[in-house]
Amino acid sequence: MKELGEYLKITRLDNGVSMEEAAEDLNLSTLQLENIEKGNVRAFKDMYGLKQYIRQYAKYLGLDSEKVMDEFNEFLFEHTSKISLDDILEAKQKSEEKEVKKVKSPYTKEYKKKINWLPIIIGIIAITAVCVFVYFVVSIISREPTRTEVLKGVEIYESTN
Repeated sequence: MKELGEYLKITRLDNGVSMEEAAEDLNLSTLQLENIEKGNVRAFKDMYGLKQYIRQYAKYLGLDSEKVMDEFNEFLFEHTSKISLDDILEAKQKSEEKEVKKVKSPYTKEYKKKINWLPIIIGIIAITAVCVFVYFVVSIISREPTRTEVLKGVEIYESTN
């Protein structure tokens, strides 16, 4: 990355552009441009963002941005392929420890909403009671009189054969 940064710096100087002018034109700080030209990758939190800054800087300087990106990608591949598995596992463990150590404030803590079952049970019992009451009222109203009550004043004749 240092070689790429040095190449960008030489190109900037050859074009007669000052650090402040380039930073202003690219909407970057002079510190960011200095870190790019020095090859200080650790000054940037996000590699994707750094990649975009380098692409933008290369276009600004009139360079072939694809060739510059190929150089940067090669650097990234070499850099990431040299990370040992132990370092990766250690970083993962540290990130998990940070998650465990998070303090939960009562203002940001998520509470599970408890369901109050009492109104639901009372509602079900009330609906059942109303249904039973309606059933008995309807059955009493729709009850047909027995035949003996209908035939009370009628004489019964027996037929003889």
